[in-house]
Amino acid sequence: MRRVGFVAAAVVAVFAVASVPAYPESPDDQAALSGLSEVKVAFDLTNGDGKALLTQLNVIDETRQSLMKQGVKPHFVLAFRGPATKLVQTDQSQIKAEDREYAAKIAEKISALHSADGIASLEQCAVAVRLAGTKPENVVAGIKVVGNSWISLMSYQAKGYGYISP
Repeated sequence: MRRVGFVAAAVVAVFAVASVPAYPESPDDQAALSGLSEVKVAFDLTNGDGKALLTQLNVIDETRQSLMKQGVKPHFVLAFRGPATKLVQTDQSQIKAEDREYAAKIAEKISALHSADGIASLEQCAVAVRLAGTKPENVVAGIKVVGNSWISLMSYQAKGYGYISP
């Protein structure tokens, strides 16, 4: 009797798996990207948590690479301001101890993104630098200090860039 119960359960399991809808092995974004040869996006990066900012940078890079694989040229601007300001500068005394390891990884990621295809600009707001009590000369190499990132973000939007605040 137990054997019959086991076999019946196995048959039910097989049918349950067989009735699960099939998904493509590699999801794509072709419906959304239809008719596009390029996209322009300005990312407003303000996260002051090292792990979270690094994750955001990694997902932005993954997005950049995915667009290129799908035949769409990205033009990305990454604008750092607010609490993110302290995570993208070299003065370790300004970075919380628990974020220093992430700040080093963020600097490595910025270095890689600086020369990556599809990255139009990496920018740090000078207003945020002043308000954070840091110095423009301590901003990580590869990031350009701009006068006011709100003006910069407005200008990019006026030039057709979409705005994303992760």
